[in-house]
Parts: sequence; structure tokens; C-alpha cells
Amino acid sequence: MRFSKQLFATLAIFSTLYPVSALACACGCGVFDVSTSAMLPTHEGGMAFLEYDFMNQNKNWAGTSRAPAANDDDKDIKSSFVTVGAQYMFDRAWGAAIEVPATQRHFSTTDDDTANIDRFNHAAVGDIRLKGIYSGFSPDMSSGITFGIKLPTGNYQYHGFDRDTEIGSGSTDVLLGAYHMGTLVGMWNWFANGQLDQPILTTAGYRPGSELDASTGIYYNGWVIGSVKVAPLAQFTNSYRLHDRGMAANPANSGYERVLFSPGVEVDMSGTKLDGSIGTPVYQQVRGNQLTAGQLFSFTLSRGF
Repeated sequence: MRFSKQLFATLAIFSTLYPVSALACACGCGVFDVSTSAMLPTHEGGMAFLEYDFMNQNKNWAGTSRAPAANDDDKDIKSSFVTVGAQYMFDRAWGAAIEVPATQRHFSTTDDDTANIDRFNHAAVGDIRLKGIYSGFSPDMSSGITFGIKLPTGNYQYHGFDRDTEIGSGSTDVLLGAYHMGTLVGMWNWFANGQLDQPILTTAGYRPGSELDASTGIYYNGWVIGSVKVAPLAQFTNSYRLHDRGMAANPANSGYERVLFSPGVEVDMSGTKLDGSIGTPVYQQVRGNQLTAGQLFSFTLSRGF
């Protein structure tokens, strides 16, 4: 327990090294990488999962408030993310995970020459993530760290898309994370989960901004209907991201801080788990003019093996 407090204190201090800015991928999709407790390892063995996330960015934002749509050439970014993944704990200390995402994106933007609205649609495999897991800090595996790499497998050259709206970033990133699960009182439990995404190798004049996402929440683990466990949950997610850099970037209109409140529910049906949440921004501060979403939807179906 003492170690877990030190671990998250270090993560919190580390996050303050990054100024309030952000978005290399205009969608801010890294927020979906800090999952609820249903996706954290608790025993030896494996788990396969299918995740669906959705956001519709159709509101122009400047600073901490909504701004006129005319101030932003981009008008709409609608994204559906489907991720297939698996993780396996070889023992109570070490494990590995893989995540293979695919994205379908609609992008509406203003043509610089005609001032007409151009609309583009693209679907492709995104940037694959490979991670290691260490959970040997305590006998109950309640604390752990993750470490890995994001590969530049996603398409970053699709016609009509800007580099910050492409499905792939074109960069190779180091991923570092930490998590902890604990008991509050009775059947009330809590969790915290954070991840840093740091680009190290970039291409074609575009460096995505470094991103830190952290989530903390509580859930009630005492509802049982027959053989089905139902756990309502509430969580807050905080995202920081540095502005993009490079000749192909738009640093004046990239970068944000965002806090989401996401109520949801986890359902456990004899080893098959379904969890879903709807995130609503309660605070946003963006650099320049950027499109934001009113809600973020996330659903995950998983099965242990």
C-alpha cells in the first residue's frame, strides 16, 4: 500500500512537467487507453476483449469556452474506434498485452481554394500497442505498472486528412503506465489508472504532442442478480497533451487539458464482462480553435481464459 501511494505520487508529479496543451490526434483518443477496473489484471491467466468507442467532435472551442464555428476551418470529426486485444498474466507478477485498433472517421473541413465544405471518409487499422505488465508489488496484484510501445502501423497519408486527423500518427511512441485498486468501505471499491504516451521516433515533419491520461473512480461491488454481478461506477478522467510540432503540424491550434466525468456500469456474467460509460467534459481548455465532443462513449466486452 505504501508503494502504491509513492507510485501514484510520482505519476502525479511527473504530469506537472507537461504544460496544459495537447492533441496530436485531433480526436484525443488516448483517453480511451485508461480503462476501468474490469480491464485490470487480478489473477493469472488471460483475457480477450473487444472495445468500441465513439465521439463526434462538432463544437468549436477556444480557451475554456465555446467559440463561433466560423473561427475554425474544420467543422466535424466523427470517429468510431474498434479495438481487439488480449492480455495474459504468466504468473502473479508478469504479463503481456496487445491492442489492435481500427478506426472509421468522417472529416468535414473547409477547402482553402473554394471555401466549400469538403467531406472525407476513411477506415483503416490504427497504431498497434504492445505492452508488458508487472503486478508483483503486492500479493493481491492490486498495484502494477505497464510499459510498452506504440507502433506506426496506422495510415497517416490519407487524402484530405490533416496530419492531426489521420488515423495513424506516423510515430513510434513509448508507453508508461501505473494502476492501483483498493477498498474504500464495505462493498465500495476504487481504482486509479494512468498512462504516458511519449513519441520518440517521428516521420514526415510531424511530431505528435506527448500525452498523459489518468482516470480514478469508485464502484459498488455488492449487487448480484442471480449469477450476474452488477457494479455501477463513476469516474473522472484528466487528459493533458502537448501541442504538435514539425512542418506538417499546426501548433497554434493543438493542445488541451480536459476533465471528463463518466458514469457507467460493469456487468460480470460468469467470467464474461461488459462495461460501458458515457463521458461528459466538465472542464476543457484548448489552445487556439479546436473541435470538441459533447460526449464520449465507451463499451468493452471481455472474457477471461
